[in-house]
Amino acid sequence: MIQNNYTLKQLVIYFLKLGTWGFGGPVALVGYMNRDLVEQKKWLTEDEYKEGLALAQLAPGPLAAQLGIYIGFVHYGILGATLVGLAFVLPSFIMVVLLGMAYKMYSGLPLMQAIFYGVGAAVIGIITISAYKLTIKSISKLEITAIKNNWLLWLFYIVGSVLTVITQREEVLLFVLAGIIYMLVKAPPQWIKKTTVLPSLLIVGIGFWQYDNASLVNIALFFTKAGAFVFGSGLAIVPFLHSGVVTQFAWLTEQQFVDAVAVAMVTPGPVVITVGFIGYLVAGFPGACVAALATFLPCYIFTVALAPSFKKIAKNQSIKAFVTGITAAVIGALVGSVIVIGMRSITDIATALIAIAVVFALIYVKKLSEPYIILMAAVVGIIIKTVLPLPM
Repeated sequence: MIQNNYTLKQLVIYFLKLGTWGFGGPVALVGYMNRDLVEQKKWLTEDEYKEGLALAQLAPGPLAAQLGIYIGFVHYGILGATLVGLAFVLPSFIMVVLLGMAYKMYSGLPLMQAIFYGVGAAVIGIITISAYKLTIKSISKLEITAIKNNWLLWLFYIVGSVLTVITQREEVLLFVLAGIIYMLVKAPPQWIKKTTVLPSLLIVGIGFWQYDNASLVNIALFFTKAGAFVFGSGLAIVPFLHSGVVTQFAWLTEQQFVDAVAVAMVTPGPVVITVGFIGYLVAGFPGACVAALATFLPCYIFTVALAPSFKKIAKNQSIKAFVTGITAAVIGALVGSVIVIGMRSITDIATALIAIAVVFALIYVKKLSEPYIILMAAVVGIIIKTVLPLPM
């Protein structure tokens, strides 16, 4: 029996703190867990951490949240996974609900509009860099040899991007099809050799309690789908959310969606918590709860279900190939979504300059984190909208 050198209470408190102060997005959060739990506290072995990270990359759902749930499961089973998941997500969920309340109350005021004028442009720059990093990490480097060796992944990537720009929505069936094709080409499973039939794949005034049952049902269905078909970085969910909440259901305007992404950037914890903010704008506090629960529940179920037998699953080349193909199409859709959102959010020279400045800042200032960029962009927006127009 494994002897733990930490209690479940200590682990839950750690993730409560990480969810409260952990800025920087999924890559940073994953790095914090390795530094704190493996290197410093030595609560986990390096092998346990690597297995959790591999599972988080293979299964759908936000990367950092899945790794946290897996870590909770390692020594404390389902109870540990449940408590750690709640502790990690709850702080940022509370923050985005509070921000949603403020947004509904004050979004029409000139000051709030000025803040999000700068912040919205900065978000485009941040997502652009994130999309580039995801491309290099998940597809290949921008080198002739690497592109040739991964030409099929680049094809999925380009198709996903172009289709998103043309249709202004992302199709889950495209992601699944890319996964199936790549699996059949690179690592066909054993049952392919045995049969030619493919199995079917399987508060008043601020809108706090304003909702209707139909809206909650639609929110639950849509965000469950989002949580079940998004792999890797939390930002990979952006194109899927955009196609649903803006294009398909028209729950939010383009500007409100960009503002929602900005809120996720400026708050700690998993980036995917932006779903709580979106849910609040659509159907108040019940909408926020349903959206967050529906998004994170698939992630939780996949992790708890796969964790006990993951060592065997992780070695299955067919599963790895399937996920790799899906990831290529999803990241391509993310790039296409950046183009679509950028065309609508970059409205003048000032917003274009802000977005470009953010891109260069993220490239050349290595220790500059997203929350600081968002805050600086908010100040710039206020200056441009309130100070500069005044007569000298």
